[in-house]
Amino acid sequence: MNIEDIMRILPHRYPFLLVDRIIEIVPAQKAVGIKNVTINEPYFPGHFPEHPVVPGVLMIETMAQVGACALLSLEEYSDCLPFLAGVDRARFKRPAIPGDSLVITTELLKIRGAFGKGRGQVMVGDEVICGAEFMFALSRS
Repeated sequence: MNIEDIMRILPHRYPFLLVDRIIEIVPAQKAVGIKNVTINEPYFPGHFPEHPVVPGVLMIETMAQVGACALLSLEEYSDCLPFLAGVDRARFKRPAIPGDSLVITTELLKIRGAFGKGRGQVMVGDEVICGAEFMFALSRS
């Protein structure tokens, strides 16, 4: 999925659309996305401007957005808005910095009614730099 496809599925827009591309998708199960970090990101002027790092909470949001692409690509969920409802077991092993290409893998573990659970990780090259489990709530738009 390119950025136009992602924008058709996700309601997010600049500066909160954090996924650049989806390179693999298994609807309602798994998705793999790419986020290219550039020095032009809107949060860098205020988030450690002399040592720019991607805020950890935005890496978690990126995992959730990649998972939302897997979920919302199914027709039965296409009219839903997934809201982040909780985060567990978040771990940050090293910061993401300008120039990094983040590879985000998210798998949806379960969906029951209006709630679900997922797990994601962020990699740079062969190194896992972040991981978390998250819950989401679905609302019909």
